[in-house]
Amino acid sequence: MRIGEAARRVGVDPHVLRHWNDEGVVVPDRAASGHREYTDEHVRRLRVVQACRGVGMSLAEIRLVLHRGDADRARVIEERLRRIREQRARLAEAERFLRHVVDCTHDLLTRCEDCSAYAATIPEPVDGPGPDAPRPRPEWPGPGRSAVSPS
Repeated sequence: MRIGEAARRVGVDPHVLRHWNDEGVVVPDRAASGHREYTDEHVRRLRVVQACRGVGMSLAEIRLVLHRGDADRARVIEERLRRIREQRARLAEAERFLRHVVDCTHDLLTRCEDCSAYAATIPEPVDGPGPDAPRPRPEWPGPGRSAVSPS
């Protein structure tokens, strides 16, 4: 099938498939005329690429993941799993915070010890790695628990 049909099947614009081809992620066959020819196997790979993009993988990481024999494959997958676990923990903290805020009786959230404790876990901007770089965050103790450990 031609690029337009393959793009339609996976729900992207044809320029996306051209880019993935240029990056060596999914490289279709070429017809004698030079047109890209996608098979059903290519479409399955494209869907795997979309799944990997959905969990935040870069095209370079996806290239490694698609090829079982690549030595860095397991490392890339384990690193992505680590990031997903960190994100899950941050989301759980945010959910606990928001559930507390719904029932918070303080007129200003800044006057609430629990709200302030959660806000203290948000890292301040620093020079160095960009905004997407993972930063360690202290654990929010949750509503009604002390943010400071006894010494």
